[in-house]
Amino acid sequence: MSNDKDVSVLNGLIKTTLDSMKGYEEAAKDAESTQYATMFADFARDRSKVAMDLQARVRALGGEPEQDSSLLAAAHRTFLDLKQALTGQDDKAIIMEVERGEDHIKAKYESALKEDGLSPETLAAIEAGYGPVREGHDRMSALKHSFA
Repeated sequence: MSNDKDVSVLNGLIKTTLDSMKGYEEAAKDAESTQYATMFADFARDRSKVAMDLQARVRALGGEPEQDSSLLAAAHRTFLDLKQALTGQDDKAIIMEVERGEDHIKAKYESALKEDGLSPETLAAIEAGYGPVREGHDRMSALKHSFA
């Protein structure tokens, strides 16, 4: 078991989790409904906690934890800002976009859980982060389907 592999997998999840956190922060700012804005802000805080827990695990392994979200996420947010400016976005459109991001983060965690050669402690940290991610995904999926 290599600490390098654990650190690499964890840092990938940290980056994705920070992407998700920033996406929820943006969604909270853009939501028309106070109810959705509050829910998105709560999810952003949940994702921040998950990222901090994973960062703590990287430090425990002697690694340098990821601190920033990805350039891809920044590009995606820029595209969404442009799309919103051109078309206007209502809560339904925001929820559809957030749910798409939830599919992405859920798949990243599921893939990490299947990685060979990770230490039991790292797998436990990933599983602990996966719980809130799965819950967020399921809530956004249910919300998206309630609009259908």
